[in-house]
Amino acid sequence: MFRPLTIRDVTLPNRVGVSPMCMYATTGGFASDFHLAHLARFALGGAGLVLAEATAIEPQGRISPWDTGLWSDEHIAGWRRVTAVIAEQGSVPGIQLGHAGRRASVREPWRAGAPLDHEDAAEGFGPWPVVGPSAIATGPGFPVPEAMDPAAVTRSVERWAQAARRAVEAGFQYIELHGAHGYLLHSFLSPLSNHRDDAYGGDAERRMRYPLEVVAAVRAAIGAGIPLAYRLSAVDGIEGGITLDDTVVFARRLAAEGVDVVDTSSGGISTDRSRDTRVRRGFAFHADFSRRVRDEARVLTATVGLVVDAHQAARLVEDGDADLVLLGREMLDDPNWTHRARIALGDESYASWPVRYGSALGPRAGTLRRLAEAGETPLSRFTG
Repeated sequence: MFRPLTIRDVTLPNRVGVSPMCMYATTGGFASDFHLAHLARFALGGAGLVLAEATAIEPQGRISPWDTGLWSDEHIAGWRRVTAVIAEQGSVPGIQLGHAGRRASVREPWRAGAPLDHEDAAEGFGPWPVVGPSAIATGPGFPVPEAMDPAAVTRSVERWAQAARRAVEAGFQYIELHGAHGYLLHSFLSPLSNHRDDAYGGDAERRMRYPLEVVAAVRAAIGAGIPLAYRLSAVDGIEGGITLDDTVVFARRLAAEGVDVVDTSSGGISTDRSRDTRVRRGFAFHADFSRRVRDEARVLTATVGLVVDAHQAARLVEDGDADLVLLGREMLDDPNWTHRARIALGDESYASWPVRYGSALGPRAGTLRRLAEAGETPLSRFTG
């Protein structure tokens, strides 16, 4: 887990990454001081890869009105501040680009992620029309999307490429495309949401066309040296949807088009839970998916989902379940998780910590060990 990993022209100092996490903290899509502080602390905490949240390629593609964006050159400067700090601390700055498709125009999770309505409109926050491969809503109470015509698909491919070009200009050294959780790329791939009968729908080959066109355009935009990852839902979890067999085939095609890492997640194609047979949430619950994609598609994989323990994460890499472990909520709970994982796995030198931290924490650890050996606890003075 702590061996470097070189992908194209970029070397990750270790195989621990921070998974993209939407923060719903922008105005107009601009990265702010919050994003600088939020993401820099993970780099200070030792993560080899720090992925910024799902960042919209166009305003219509935002999940919520408070999403980050790269649909304009004006967004570049704010992100450049963030990437510079991450890189200065020895981590690789990455970003996840996305388009929410028919799952766009919703509220924050702490307001149930419900569709924006007239109350939000009164405050100046949408709603806006949503788009998808077919005029099929993501679930009860959600708006019916406008089916994209071929010209709209072509424009969309170009917007992905433009956003990727801006990401590289902003200093990101690792690009991930969000093709999971029911968002636009996933909705074209899944037979549950794509009922088209043209070149972009029907059989699996045609349903793959739009995502693969996006991958090819992004690869061309970012050049040969930048790693390109693709997050996918390995299974839809609903009868008639994408299966793991389908995903292995798709992953092979992604690799052929220039994807270096397949980031395996699951679900999200529908908000209708009445038909939902999602993967049970347990520790490392996507590892079986990442392992099979890695073995059969012959591509690097990342695994996500309740990776919480240093020994668990190390085994996932050592046993070949994945090449990268990505942590989200666990990093929110402990931004120094990566440094603490080194200690848990036997390195007590504090040499990996930033020197301004490690030089203080090393002697402190020695003092704490001495007190423990003497039988002292923080409550000793109160108990006699």
